[in-house]
Amino acid sequence: MIDEAIESINRRRARWTLTLISLFIILVVSVYYSVSKGPIEITFMEFLYALVGRGEPVHEKVIWQLRMPRVMMAVFVGMGLTVAGVGMQALFKNPMASPYILGLSSGAAFGAAVAMVIGITIIPGRLAIPSMAFIFCFITLMIVYNIARSHGRVPVETLLLAGIAVGAFFSALVSLLTYLAGDELEGIVFWMMGDLSQFGWDNFIIVMPLVVIGVVATYYYSRELNAMMLGDHHAMNLGIEVNKVRFNVLIASALMTAAAVSFVGIIGFVGLVIPHIVRMIVGPDHRILIPASVMAGAIFLVLCDIISRIVMYPGTLPIGIITALIGAPYFIYLLRRRRREIGW
Repeated sequence: MIDEAIESINRRRARWTLTLISLFIILVVSVYYSVSKGPIEITFMEFLYALVGRGEPVHEKVIWQLRMPRVMMAVFVGMGLTVAGVGMQALFKNPMASPYILGLSSGAAFGAAVAMVIGITIIPGRLAIPSMAFIFCFITLMIVYNIARSHGRVPVETLLLAGIAVGAFFSALVSLLTYLAGDELEGIVFWMMGDLSQFGWDNFIIVMPLVVIGVVATYYYSRELNAMMLGDHHAMNLGIEVNKVRFNVLIASALMTAAAVSFVGIIGFVGLVIPHIVRMIVGPDHRILIPASVMAGAIFLVLCDIISRIVMYPGTLPIGIITALIGAPYFIYLLRRRRREIGW
């Protein structure tokens, strides 16, 4: 009996390892393809020479200054939004939850609109809009959390309803600022569509550590999230501080969402679609679900970025449009499947 259990564990670990290796290889291939394709085609050997600093100057400039920052931003934004989606789905025990379910995107959009239309900023210069979006994303979370908190507890149902209400309020404010925007209207609309084309390494080095911190923090609570999926009372009986874990995972998810949204705008459906697909492949155990989602989210956004450049060549289509065109039909599929399973 013990031998069978050990063998089962070994098979599961081998399957997990094979899955992660496969996803990593797909991610590397996707990154290479994205970097190599464009007006200037770069072969594999030219790519390798440029990586080690021995390539043609024009190839090195194209790779390091133009394409690689965009691709790496797509990688880490995809990671952050996907893991944030995993965290939200675990906390709400609902595979249709997303990083924006608590109105965080509406709060970030309001912060960005305030910076564009009114000119109120915390940090001047190129970080004016991202900094305001980041701050208001966290302000939204704090408002929602405090509205939902009652007698030291934060029921997920109340948290969800508070998020809907606060998100609707900020959406109304964004609509008002859009109406009053004048010459800034195009900037607001384009920002809300999501865009990866305007940023370099200086922005990436801000986003990357925030996403890494959020991913590590969420993975740290992977065992607790497994227990909480069975119910709060079950988790409490195992000695888990449910409210503490819920708050910390919310902060980690908000950190990743804010880092992504503040720089590239609102990119929808990444944190909804990818965690659900990965869960169907590797199962609900967050010890494998989170690392697999990290790479799957990066792959998905890199591929969407490739599509956005191909469709509008030589320009680019806002990447939020591509993710919505892919994610919305899948969301409808989830709704229909869930209706068949539970009858609503």
